[in-house]
Amino acid sequence: MERFLVTGSSGHLGEALVRTLRDAGVPVSGLDRAPSPWTDVVAPLTDRAALTAALAGVTHVLHTATLHKPHVGSHTRQDFVDTNVSGTLAVLEESAAAGVRGVVFTSSTSAFGRALTPHRDGPATWIDETVVPRVRNVYGATKTAAEELCELAALDPGLPVVVLRVARFFPEADDRDEVRARFDDTALKVVEYCHRRVDVADVVSAHLAAARRAPELGFARYVVSAPSPFTPGDLSDLGRDVPAVLARRAPAVAALLHERGWAVPAVDRVYSSARAVAELGWTPRWDAEAVAARVRAGLSPRSPLADAIGSKGYHAEPTGVYTR
Repeated sequence: MERFLVTGSSGHLGEALVRTLRDAGVPVSGLDRAPSPWTDVVAPLTDRAALTAALAGVTHVLHTATLHKPHVGSHTRQDFVDTNVSGTLAVLEESAAAGVRGVVFTSSTSAFGRALTPHRDGPATWIDETVVPRVRNVYGATKTAAEELCELAALDPGLPVVVLRVARFFPEADDRDEVRARFDDTALKVVEYCHRRVDVADVVSAHLAAARRAPELGFARYVVSAPSPFTPGDLSDLGRDVPAVLARRAPAVAALLHERGWAVPAVDRVYSSARAVAELGWTPRWDAEAVAARVRAGLSPRSPLADAIGSKGYHAEPTGVYTR
């Protein structure tokens, strides 16, 4: 019988996973340092005794707990190491000792760092599993370090681990002042589904698919983003004329932007989730055209699951668009 442990269960993705598993009648418990209706064990990741107790009878671990990019300005580098690196090491070691079938580690496309940024006046970048990360900040540095610990755990002691580098799925507005001032938030999000966004409902299904494939995969790493209508052959045109490429590749999105009179945001990178779809048996539902249809119907550019969770923010004190 399956039993899941979700770390970071009070967070956005953690709640989504616990909600989904509970609704499906799958035994699941949540661990987080912050209490919530989705958290059974209130403890930090580095509390080995609490972690060991939480792992009793668990078959699959979904390790989502992390300090995020918005915490870079409010937490020290040591804080990031303690949570993202030492915390992940604790999860891996205690999971192996508990004999779980596999761990899914939630990483981020931010792990690619400076590799995401195209050359000045150059084409957009194509981002898949072959791209080598180039560190940009402590968030990315600690996520890639944690990924290396995951690969090491798969080698020794042989714990199956799947790493998912997940695109943005937060519901908050963009954290860049100039972008928020220039573009409608819904327009931004709809276009992002073409190249750098994924709905939390699809992130959940990717995690569950990865958890069940982990024993046969041993170790694997995937990019998780909404399927892009763009191809590598579009990169040069995306760097020059995004509206023309949208009209060609995502006509429903282009029509929606035109009807609403929304300015078209730039596209500087395209995430490819083709390998995750092919190898995990993952079937994402929320692509750009599905989201555009939802917006045209007067709904939010999110799935019902994302709407149910709402906005959580990342800070208890006022810190801009990411305030809890």
